[in-house]
Amino acid sequence: MSTLQNKIDFEAIIEVKNANPNGDPLNGNMPRTTYDGFGEMSDVCIKRKIRNRLIDMGENVFVQSDDKNVDGFKSLHDRAEGNENFKKELSNRKKANSEIATKIACEEWIDVRSFGQVFAFKNSDISLGVRGPVSVQSAFSVDPVDITSLQITKSVNSESKEGKASDTMGSKHRVDFGVYLLKGSINVQLAEKTGFSEEDAEKIKESLRTLFVNDSSSARPDGTMQIVKLFWWKHNCKIGQYSAKKVHDSVKVVLKDDVDAPKSIDDYNISYNELDGLKLTVYDGL
Repeated sequence: MSTLQNKIDFEAIIEVKNANPNGDPLNGNMPRTTYDGFGEMSDVCIKRKIRNRLIDMGENVFVQSDDKNVDGFKSLHDRAEGNENFKKELSNRKKANSEIATKIACEEWIDVRSFGQVFAFKNSDISLGVRGPVSVQSAFSVDPVDITSLQITKSVNSESKEGKASDTMGSKHRVDFGVYLLKGSINVQLAEKTGFSEEDAEKIKESLRTLFVNDSSSARPDGTMQIVKLFWWKHNCKIGQYSAKKVHDSVKVVLKDDVDAPKSIDDYNISYNELDGLKLTVYDGL
């Protein structure tokens, strides 16, 4: 595999209809919003979905969620120690070689060489930090979003208790409609350190293009979230011809003048300015 040689920037347009893109556990799992009412998806949420897509594509991933566990390890600690070469290299702190251990981890797990990882576990000699080349920003909606909350009931008790009715109350929350912008970059200097390759970049691109495939849940039924467009810029040098800010700002998603309350992506004008000498490829989402 050839190590990445050109900086990459990317931006995706996400359409949300009657779904909870990213619930806040500290706020009753309400969809995340800013103080100004704009919808938000955390970078952690987005990277979780990218990892899930990489698992679906058959890649070896270190940070696996319980519902996407494919190797049988019940914790990150167990997965780290399950690699004998990695465990052996860091078993003795005095003799441990962090460069060799980093190389082993990056070769083993695609998310480690992409996003980086901190290996630090209680009662373990393993202690290592890896910086990854792929950075993902939190995604924010173009306009403030409206949130609908529903009261729901159970038709059965969870436990046998005298006097407890079966119609226990609960709540579900959703964003009625929103268009979110997901932005990120891939750094060549860090890619050289982790061994992140051109082929890895293609896998990240495909995982972004298909981000919500096989991601349905009660909060996000099939068809309620989709990638509309994925913009993929490849610079002609390692540090980039333009700043990531200037590249991302070249995409404009603006509400049409005759629309007061957007209901679909068709209510927006999507435009982009091609920057001189910068290669841009635009993909439709799946």
